[in-house]
Amino acid sequence: MADFDFDLFVIGAGSGGVRAARTAAVTGARVAVAEDRYLGGTCVNVGCVPKKLYSYAAHFHEAFEDAGGFGWHLPEAPHFEWATLRDNKIGEIKRLNEIYAGLLDSAGVRLINGRAHVLDAHHVSVNDETLSAEKILVAVGGWPWVPDFPGNEHVVDSNRIFDLERFPERFLVLGGGYIAVEFASIFNGLGSETHLVYRRELFLRGFDQQVREFARDEMAKKGLQLHFEANIVSIEKVEGGLRVSLTNGEQLEVDTVLAATGRRPNLAGLGLDRLDIALTDTGHLRVNERFETSVPSILALGDVTGGPELTPVALAEAMQLVKHHFEKTQPAPLDYRHIPTAVFCHPNIASVGLSEEQARVACGEIRVYATDFRPMKHTLSGSRERCLMKLVVDDASDVVVGAHMVGEEAGELIQGIAVAVRAGLTKADFDATVGIHPTSAEEFVTLRTPTRR
Repeated sequence: MADFDFDLFVIGAGSGGVRAARTAAVTGARVAVAEDRYLGGTCVNVGCVPKKLYSYAAHFHEAFEDAGGFGWHLPEAPHFEWATLRDNKIGEIKRLNEIYAGLLDSAGVRLINGRAHVLDAHHVSVNDETLSAEKILVAVGGWPWVPDFPGNEHVVDSNRIFDLERFPERFLVLGGGYIAVEFASIFNGLGSETHLVYRRELFLRGFDQQVREFARDEMAKKGLQLHFEANIVSIEKVEGGLRVSLTNGEQLEVDTVLAATGRRPNLAGLGLDRLDIALTDTGHLRVNERFETSVPSILALGDVTGGPELTPVALAEAMQLVKHHFEKTQPAPLDYRHIPTAVFCHPNIASVGLSEEQARVACGEIRVYATDFRPMKHTLSGSRERCLMKLVVDDASDVVVGAHMVGEEAGELIQGIAVAVRAGLTKADFDATVGIHPTSAEEFVTLRTPTRR
């Protein structure tokens, strides 16, 4: 190792890159990180953190309405100030950026501000300086992709949506994944006339079908205008806004269009093409269970490898990578089967394990336990919002193979259920657990009669 400037050179200071750098440094490795944009990556700056803050903001609209049924009456109609939310968010992200810098510094990691370029299997160039490393880790994440159509220069992507100069009174989002559904709910909750346009028959492909349908109906009840089996033909700038023409013949006039149409690996200009590193069919870096690319000294993790695009996954991969390459242990491969996930739309969605459709293929005979109900809170609030809870059980073993929820704070609740699902607990274990009353969560341990098989 002494023949190299560093034992590990990390390209990208996102969640995975920073975690790998810090934990490798703890083992005594000499580590450097190059970052050309912002510390914390997508999650901290233009992803999970600001999105959740904006989601909190959007919930206040309903909270004010719900308060009346409990005897609270505001002296005047509340009004929303976009600039306050936006600028307070900027301050919070600056604070987090400084924390990330402090974590790297306290671990003894050298931080280099610049875009690194891979020269060969052991050398990188950054800011006109050539450095050597025994191992190079590519953790550059993804970058928003915008489809090609006339007028696409008028759209904003998910990196830019947080910092709009003016609040859009009329908002349209193109797409059907996490980002599209979440921002549709956010701007709808903040008071925009909001449209979601998606080319398929229903958003959130890959989630449980009942969950998708239930979420669609609940979001529509909140005033979100859904345009399925449609796509954008063109966008034209007109007086007062943007005219969006759809494939179904509709024309919509809005102030802002967000293209939430997916992210692609941020590999441009890295120089990896010179090494002919193997890619997957989707253009991601192909890695083995040790996170090695086809050039063994070049490692990769996180979104750039095409796995679940979730911050906790990148963090887990970073810890696993360090165990392999710096702690010299042989850990069991990461288990990607029981990764919980949440969509912070309104109401929230959260899932862990198999959907009903996946379970029918994987298990054959299954039992499904599902309930939808009006939460206790809304018996007084007057809200029409309902909650869905669902367990999917392998009939032969009685193991709970999937748990799903649509409702308030679904992510907070499913995180605990995820422990049970990963541990392979049975429906009998759930039934033997005493519920906490009165809560919505107790429904998960009081479901006794199968809804269907």
